[in-house]
Amino acid sequence: MAATVDEITMNYEENGQQLVKELDKVVLTKGAWSTVMFKYQDWNKSAEEFGPIKYSIRRYQKREGSYRPKSKFNISNVKQAKNVVEALNKWISEDDTEE
Repeated sequence: MAATVDEITMNYEENGQQLVKELDKVVLTKGAWSTVMFKYQDWNKSAEEFGPIKYSIRRYQKREGSYRPKSKFNISNVKQAKNVVEALNKWISEDDTEE
């Protein structure tokens, strides 16, 4: 378990084989409840290579000195990621006109 939010990673190995490769991460919020967004790839066992790029937004809670995963939202492909960005940009521009 990670003691700091900066130590949180999606990299995952099993029996010496890397199954999840973290490509990048952005810490969106820090504190007792932290939110981290990851860019990553899963190992495709049948093709013996890493698959397409995916994205994940994850929430962690710090308890007893370490961060524990609490929830996640996986974005499974670039098209879905673009749709999320498009919706957020629309909502943000609408909210900017209200101020």
